Amino acid sequence: MTQSKNPIFCAIDTTDIALATRMAAQVSDYVGGLKLGLEFFCANGPEGVLEVSKASGKDIFLDLKLFDIPNTVAAAVKAVMPLKPRYLTLHTSGGRDMMLAARKAVDEVTSEIAIAPPKLIGVTVLTSFDQSDLTDVGVTTDLTDQAKRLTDLAAEVGLDGIVCSAHEAAILRQENGQLLRIVPGIRPPWHEAGDQKRIMGPKEALEQGADILVIGRPITHAASPSDAAFRLASDIGLSDTPYRA
Repeated sequence: MTQSKNPIFCAIDTTDIALATRMAAQVSDYVGGLKLGLEFFCANGPEGVLEVSKASGKDIFLDLKLFDIPNTVAAAVKAVMPLKPRYLTLHTSGGRDMMLAARKAVDEVTSEIAIAPPKLIGVTVLTSFDQSDLTDVGVTTDLTDQAKRLTDLAAEVGLDGIVCSAHEAAILRQENGQLLRIVPGIRPPWHEAGDQKRIMGPKEALEQGADILVIGRPITHAASPSDAAFRLASDIGLSDTPYRA
């Protein structure tokens, strides 16, 4: 398998802005983009996102997993659009009206200011969840069925993609292949699972239908993040990875 584009997004989960910008610069040659989540955003805010973006020159996946009443989520979407994230997440379990409000907010701001709209990405079932976790929160349907239901809803309201486990990627692609599939829980054989329960190797995840691989600790906890990112890119047969001796 040879990749023509780099599907790896490095998850930089830290509150330390200096560490984040340094790591962004270190891995930028070997990843397609960077994911910044709640931990980073709560500590550093919009200014931090802009600083990391400038340091790397890469697409930013702003993983805020928005989940609130429709009006609040719409306002939050509008607030972060000037940051020009490539991808922005919200929880599909927030419901139809909430997702429609987010979609409308993106469309309204895009028509008002000349920026590329972020791709709205709906989180289905977290990769830290297994069947027992769903049961604990009152969801009695099968985990895969729940992911399918939420993916169908994301497609109906006009989202651009979903976050799902690699274990559901193939079946979700069958019915909603137009949606981008962003897959966390990626663990190469040379790294431990950590707190993820539904994991898969990077090459296997791509074969199952993942479009983007979100990879954090195998890169960021490595002695050399740049070496780890290069190794991952090489592992998936990336054709345009810069040569390293």
